[in-house]
Parts: sequence; structure tokens; C-alpha cells
Amino acid sequence: MSDFIHDFWSHYIAIATIVSILACLLLLWVTARSKTPASADNTTGHVWDEDLREMNNPMPRWWMGLFVITIVFGLGYLFVFPGLGSYKGRLDWSTGGEYAKDLAKANQELEPVYAAYTALPVEKVATDPGAMAIGERLFLNNCAQCHGSDARGGKGFPNLTDNDWLHGGSPEKIKESITLGRIGVMPPMAEAVGTPEDVKNLANYVLSLSGSPHDSVRAGLGKSKFTVCASCHGIGGVGNTAVGAPNLTDQIWLHGYGLDAVMQMINNGKTNQMPAQQGRLTEAQIHVLTAYVWGLSNGKASTAGSP
Repeated sequence: MSDFIHDFWSHYIAIATIVSILACLLLLWVTARSKTPASADNTTGHVWDEDLREMNNPMPRWWMGLFVITIVFGLGYLFVFPGLGSYKGRLDWSTGGEYAKDLAKANQELEPVYAAYTALPVEKVATDPGAMAIGERLFLNNCAQCHGSDARGGKGFPNLTDNDWLHGGSPEKIKESITLGRIGVMPPMAEAVGTPEDVKNLANYVLSLSGSPHDSVRAGLGKSKFTVCASCHGIGGVGNTAVGAPNLTDQIWLHGYGLDAVMQMINNGKTNQMPAQQGRLTEAQIHVLTAYVWGLSNGKASTAGSP
């Protein structure tokens, strides 16, 4: 991949672009100077369809003038704006910079709107219809891509409408998750568990904790192997919000349900990441979004997918 970001390619693109533009100018000059022998009737002698003859008229000067102006404009544009490899242009303009400027302007204009909510606790903001309407738009624009427009999540993406929270469902913890993001890691545990049969026995024991369908004989054999899991999930498998370890005693399965899914987690582990919204959203926006997400599991907010 380093070949694609090396300075060579920037120079290659810049040189190829400039040479191509200058080649167009050279082609115009050569064409204008070349003379095609003409007959007495001012034709080149080329005839198509029996009577369609090519005239030997020179190119109109206005057309040549526009062609030259276009070339000059192109060179001027590439001097002022980015377009020659990594060269940023005289004005140092970029779409990212333009977006950031527009975003800052919009945030400044909306600051008075959010000011009414930032002084209020999250629980109070969650009861305000206006704040929840704003929170819903923030959610749809920044969170729905993973958690769904109805906030019910999917495989690998938590449901935000229930009371099952990996890192805690208090307003403070929700705001922390939104602001800083989360990285959830379960390491592969097969080697620590033992043989493939031990893994299967342990998977059955894990399923038994929530009353899910399982082989009771294998579950009994796998109980002793759960000690390697208890450091994160707790002795009884009730989970640990301090490290984001899920509760294994309920019927909520974030990464798939059933024996095969549990065995795959034990064998391969899993790494999940929620991106931090700090820097993308203002503190006031995060405060309102926190109230909206908290309200989803506390009966204070509705989603776009709800009736």
C-alpha cells in the first residue's frame, strides 16, 4: 500500500496533468501552422458519399481564442486550487475545510437553541418534546447507521431500547460512551479452555446460564471451564459493566444465538468498536443526544421506526 501514498505518485500526477495541458496547446499551434494543399475550389480533395467534400477553411479565430483561454484558465485553476497531486493550491482550499467552516457556522447559529438544554439534567431534557425532536435527528444522522433507525440494533450492534447495557445505562455512562467511544475486546479463549470438546462443553454451560437450549450433560462438564471466563463475566456470568463484559444469564445475544455462535466466540474472540463522537458533535449536541438515547430505554423518547 505504501506505493500508493509515496511522493512519486503525486509528482507523476502533477507532471502528467501539466504535460497533457501543454500538449493540447502544442497541438493547436501545430494544427494552425500546417497547410493542406487545396484545389481551385478550396477543397482538400476528400470526398464522401459521392458529393460530400471537405473544405479547406482555416479554424475560426474566435474558436482558437476560446481554446487558448480554456488552457490558460486550467493552468490558473491548478495554481490556485488543488489538482496537481499533493499540491494544495495557493488558496489551500479543500472540501474538508469548506465542510468544517460550514459546520462551525451552523453550530454557532444553533448555539442559542441548545443553550436552553445544556443547563438541565439529562433526565429533564428527555421530557422536552423539542429536545427529543433534535435528539432524534442527531441520532438518525450519527447513530442509525449502526444501531438502526429504530435503535434496536442488529447482530454486533447493541439494542438501545432495552435495559441491557454493556457499560452501564446511566446518563453519565451513556454520555461517556458517546463522547469517548468504546472498544470491546474478547480474546480467543480456546487455548485456555482446552480441547475442542472442552470448548463445546463450555459453550453448553454458557447457554445453560440463560436457560437457552443446551446439552445438560455437556453443560455439567463445562462448568469448571467457566473459571477462565469468570474474570470478566463474573462467577455467575452476570457480566461486568466496568469492562463491558455482557451478561450471559439473560436472553440477549449481541453476536449471534445458539451453540455454534457461542463456540465461535470462544474460539475466535471478537473486537468491536464504537467511534467517539467527540470532535464530530459539540458538547451541547452530545448532551441532547445522551438524553435521547437514555430516553429510548426509559420510555421518554420515540424512534423513527416506532408508531
